[in-house]
Amino acid sequence: MKNILIGILATFLLLGCSSKSDENKNIEPKLVVGKSLTDLNLKDQFGKEHSLNADTYKVIFAFDKEPAHTCNDFFNTQKPTYLQEHHVQFVADVSAAPSIIRSLFILPGLKDFKHIVLLLDDKNIAAPYRKGVDTTKIVVVTLLNKKITDIKTVSTKEKLQKEVEDDSAMSYIAPVINKVMDSVDNAAK
Repeated sequence: MKNILIGILATFLLLGCSSKSDENKNIEPKLVVGKSLTDLNLKDQFGKEHSLNADTYKVIFAFDKEPAHTCNDFFNTQKPTYLQEHHVQFVADVSAAPSIIRSLFILPGLKDFKHIVLLLDDKNIAAPYRKGVDTTKIVVVTLLNKKITDIKTVSTKEKLQKEVEDDSAMSYIAPVINKVMDSVDNAAK
C-alpha cells in the first residue's frame, strides 16, 4: 500500500513539473526590456491581492525551486520590511507544482515567512513571465515607471543581496520618479 501511494505521488510530481508544453510556443514574453509590468497583479502567500507598489524599483522573480529557496532563505534572515525599504517586490512561480502539493505543502510553508511572496500559481499566467528567461536562476527586473529597463540573473545569496541593496544613484532616484509618475497617472484617470 505504501509503495502504491509513493508511486501515485511521484506520478503527480512528474506530471506537474513538465513545463515544456507545445501550448506555450506562441506566447509573447512579458519580461522584455521596454515592456510594462503595470498589469502584474498577484496574490501573496496569504491570498491578499497585490499590484506593483508605486515606488517599486526592482522585481525579483524565482521560477524554479532552487532560486526560490535561495531567495526565501536570504529574505527570511532580514527584517520584515527589508524588501519594502529597498523598493523591491518578490515573485515566486509555484505553478508547476500540482495543486494538491501547493495547497498541502508549499503554501503552508510560505506562510511562515515574514516577507511578502507574490505567487504565480497558474501555468497560463506564469508562461509569459517564464518565456525567454533563464528560469534556473534568480531573475532581477529593474523598473522605471513600471517599465522594464534592465534584466539580470543571479545565482547566489551574495549577488542577490547586492542587487537588492543597490546603492547606485538610480536606486534612490527611480523610486521617487516611479511614485510621482504613478500619482500623475492616477490623477489623469
